[in-house]
Amino acid sequence: MKKTFKLTHPKIKVPRLVAAIKHEVGKYLRRERRKSLPEGADFWDFDCRIGVDEASSEVAHVSDINKSIDHAESKQFETFYLEILAKPGRRSKKPREERSIEKDDS
Repeated sequence: MKKTFKLTHPKIKVPRLVAAIKHEVGKYLRRERRKSLPEGADFWDFDCRIGVDEASSEVAHVSDINKSIDHAESKQFETFYLEILAKPGRRSKKPREERSIEKDDS
């Protein structure tokens, strides 16, 4: 998903627009996570970028998308750019030293 969202509308108020944008983003993430994984992948990972426009967008984590949308609303931006690209991910095991320390703490 590469999209520029508008936070202004002649009839719809900004909080309603923000709620609709968050819903659309959540729906997209759920739809992408339902797709079958390629061989050797453990989960769907996402590369995200958010900013005022495509050129000035910065890398963001999936969990920070809603915070970034709220930030755009609080700064009263007219539009903001959001890019979410799905990619297969693999879980990495912790090094043996870290696992043994965790077991000692329990």
